Amino acid sequence: MAKDEKTPETPKGGAAPGVPGGDPANFRLPDPHLVSRTMADVAERGHRIVTDFLNRQTLNASENGAPGPDPMQLGSAFLEMATRLAANPARLMQAQMGFWQDYLTLWQNTARRMWGVNDVPPVIAEDSKDRRFKDEAWRDNEVFDFIKQSYLLSARYFTNVVHTADDLEPKTAQKVDFYTRQFVDAMSPSNFLMTNPEVLRKTAETGGENLLRGLQNLLSDLERGKGKLKIRMTDDSKFTIGENIAVSPGKVVFQNALMQLIQYSPTTEKVLKRPLLVMPPWINKFYILDLRPKNSFVRWAVAQGHTVFVISWVNPDETLAAKSFEDYMLEGPYAALDAIEKATGEKSINAIGYCLGGTLLSATLARMAAQKDTRIKSATFFTTMVDFEEAGELGVFIDEEQLKAIEDRMQKRGYLEGREMATTFNMLRANDLIWSFVVQNYLLGQEVFPFDLLYWNDDSTRMPAAMHSFYLRRMYQQNDLVKPGAITLAGTPLDLSKIKLPTYILSTREDHIAPWKSTYRATQIYGGPVRFVLAASGHIAGVANPPESGKYSHWVGTSQPASPDEWFANATELAGSWWPDWHRWVSALDKAQVPARTPGEGGLPALEEAPGSYVKVMATD
Repeated sequence: MAKDEKTPETPKGGAAPGVPGGDPANFRLPDPHLVSRTMADVAERGHRIVTDFLNRQTLNASENGAPGPDPMQLGSAFLEMATRLAANPARLMQAQMGFWQDYLTLWQNTARRMWGVNDVPPVIAEDSKDRRFKDEAWRDNEVFDFIKQSYLLSARYFTNVVHTADDLEPKTAQKVDFYTRQFVDAMSPSNFLMTNPEVLRKTAETGGENLLRGLQNLLSDLERGKGKLKIRMTDDSKFTIGENIAVSPGKVVFQNALMQLIQYSPTTEKVLKRPLLVMPPWINKFYILDLRPKNSFVRWAVAQGHTVFVISWVNPDETLAAKSFEDYMLEGPYAALDAIEKATGEKSINAIGYCLGGTLLSATLARMAAQKDTRIKSATFFTTMVDFEEAGELGVFIDEEQLKAIEDRMQKRGYLEGREMATTFNMLRANDLIWSFVVQNYLLGQEVFPFDLLYWNDDSTRMPAAMHSFYLRRMYQQNDLVKPGAITLAGTPLDLSKIKLPTYILSTREDHIAPWKSTYRATQIYGGPVRFVLAASGHIAGVANPPESGKYSHWVGTSQPASPDEWFANATELAGSWWPDWHRWVSALDKAQVPARTPGEGGLPALEEAPGSYVKVMATD
């Protein structure tokens, strides 16, 4: 090296130039045998995947006809937004000027940092909960800090521009906002090889073998999806339903075409006289409440002295296409009530409904109120919508054009594919449930971790055509459930205000499926005493939160004013799980006890061991 030449400086962390946080000594070339094997496998598997995909597209086109030009009406929505923006150029110019001023400041701040100036404040900072930028290089390395802040400024600009469009129809505004955020999330620099410091470091350390493994993972996911990308979120080979997940002991004591009824084995000598019936949603499988012994609500409720019955819904196929919402009511809770009476001799029960299961429970209670049927003595609702006026981001997918497209697909198959529903839910949390796995699986080339909650999330279920069309149109689109007499089931008009029994409503603060302020509206609808409790976290984690975990607080209040914000302002935050609060509430309603009941030894014989056979039917079977 010539005397006046300088050795390139090593960035912070001892990294090689261009490899933030890495060690140049760790850089190596990939194993040539691995490369050759991978490329041969890619060629063979790629040809098979493409051929299968093209064959399926040809078959779908012949069965379904040509797809509509824009079933989600995104083009017209964004065209309307552009027209509104053009009508107010001054506001658009103001947003642009603000963006360029911030960008100029970012350039200046980055230059100062490169000249060695410390403690330069960021122009814009990521949210503390944003895990995309957890790697220290996003802050310590000037280049990657610039890339991150540049992205955040652009994301804010796009979002602000969308919000400047005046007088957009609310549904159009919601759709434009949602898909703009989908685009912004997709464009994050963390999602790309050359702008993700963690991926660059891994690539240098492994000689690119992480990318070869990622390519293998990508091909495997395409094969799983039969030509469509089905991102693998967990190592499902590590779980077997009934062996190491959904393992609370019990028996199936009743079944019909739509459900199996499981009665769980007691663990106490005495039990509460009133049995407990749990109605989960049929959009997902019931074992979210019985994942593992340490986080099983079922096991915990049994330990508190409840005789627990759980409905395990069937995973329907085309033979059940005509099953309606009314059928789910009659063959679900009504059939369960009769079966529980035969099994235990008890007519009076406590009931829990989770999400869509809670919506069904509310409809059932309204019909029972009209029929003077008082067998259900208390009702608990987990993250349940009954007033769908403000249904959150799921409303983006509910308009006439999209409903027709969904109904056309269901009409041809007899059901809605579980994967389609799962994709919709994943889009609501794209950074956590889509892009984080793209980075982990395909860029870092990591093997997925066995995680019970994600296994359950991937175990999707189908929706019968008749039931799902009714649910989407009458609940989400028309909001008929809260209109007295608008919906009639089994010959009886429904009026939720006639529900007079004690009610416990559990919502979660970060719920992206059933927004808590929308679920709170039920406090103003039911006619009986209501206790509203708000748990921290989201739709699943906030519910499946055992006391032993020490996670997630909850809020309680002594009254239910009309405004959810007013309720929250006066609520008291308590540490830990809400489960004990619920048990104190429900057990105080009737403290009578009886000897423990063993499944199969009452009026109904055991049909098979829990968790039963219905829950083991996969959507791909």
